[in-house]
Amino acid sequence: MLRGTTDRLLDETEFPTTSEQFVERHGDKELELPNGTETIAEVLAHADAETFDTAEDARLTVYSSLSSKAIGRKGYSDRDPITPGSEYGPDQISF
Repeated sequence: MLRGTTDRLLDETEFPTTSEQFVERHGDKELELPNGTETIAEVLAHADAETFDTAEDARLTVYSSLSSKAIGRKGYSDRDPITPGSEYGPDQISF
């Protein structure tokens, strides 16, 4: 569970802190994602080194640095309209 694990780690951290210090302390902690797991060290390896002034800064950096394991089906959306002329999707009905 991403949110619960991340919140616990942030509660255990004094801010400000650097991303290196955060990884030293929590790098081995695993985040459960929809398509596997990643450690904090793996996640923050995708981000630039920085100083986190608040827990929210760290949370946003972790969330924005997650790999594709954090998304469901790639390219899927049930909200995208059907492209006109597409051979997929329901037949159009004229009222």
